[in-house]
Amino acid sequence: MSDLGNKEIFSKNLQYYMKINNKDRNDVSRDLEIPYSTLTDWYNGNIYPRIDKIQLLADYFEIKKSDLVEERNRSQRKNNIPVLGNIPAGIPMEMIEDIGEFESISEDMLKGGKEYFALKIDEENGHSMEPEYKPGDVLIVLKQDTCESGDDCIIAVNGDDATFKRVFKNENGIILQPLNPSYPPIIYSNDDIISKPVKILGVVVEFRRTKKR
Repeated sequence: MSDLGNKEIFSKNLQYYMKINNKDRNDVSRDLEIPYSTLTDWYNGNIYPRIDKIQLLADYFEIKKSDLVEERNRSQRKNNIPVLGNIPAGIPMEMIEDIGEFESISEDMLKGGKEYFALKIDEENGHSMEPEYKPGDVLIVLKQDTCESGDDCIIAVNGDDATFKRVFKNENGIILQPLNPSYPPIIYSNDDIISKPVKILGVVVEFRRTKKR
C-alpha cells in the first residue's frame, strides 16, 4: 500500500523536520503564511495537505517531497546522529552532553565504518569562530583522534573541557586558532599536550545553519 495520503506518516515526518530545524508551529505558520489551525491539523494528523502545500513545506525544509510523505525506514534512522550538546567556540569550558535533537547524514558518509557526532555552537560563548561559524550552528564532526594542520576540530582539554578551533601543528606543539581576530590563539606545548592532556576528538566536516541566522 502506498504511503501517499497517509496522514499519520505525514504528521510524524512534519514533526521530525520541524524538530531538527528548530521550528515550532508559529514559526512555520508565519514563515509560509499558512493558517495556524491548518498547520496544526497537518501536525496532528487530522488532515492531509494538498500536493502544492507539501512542495511548499519541502522547499522550506530543503528536502524532497518524498521525505514528508513516505515512511522513514530503519536505514534512514541509522543515519541520524545525536546533537550531543553545546560546544563553546571561545575558551575551553565543560561541554554539555544533553541530547536534545538529531541531525541526518548521508549513507555515503558512513562508508568505511566512519563515526560521527554533532555539536551545536553555544549561543552565548560561541563567537570566536565567526564569521565563518556562528552561534547556533550545528557542527557535523568526524570522530577521530588525529587531524591535519589547518583542520577545524573539536579539542578536549583537561579531560572534561572542550572547545572548537582551527588547529595548527608545529614542532613545538599545537596552536588553537580562533577565526575571530578579537580572540587570541591558545598555544599548547608538546609537554602540555601530554600533561593536561590535550586531545583531538574529531574534525568538523560540515556545518548547518538554520534559516533564522
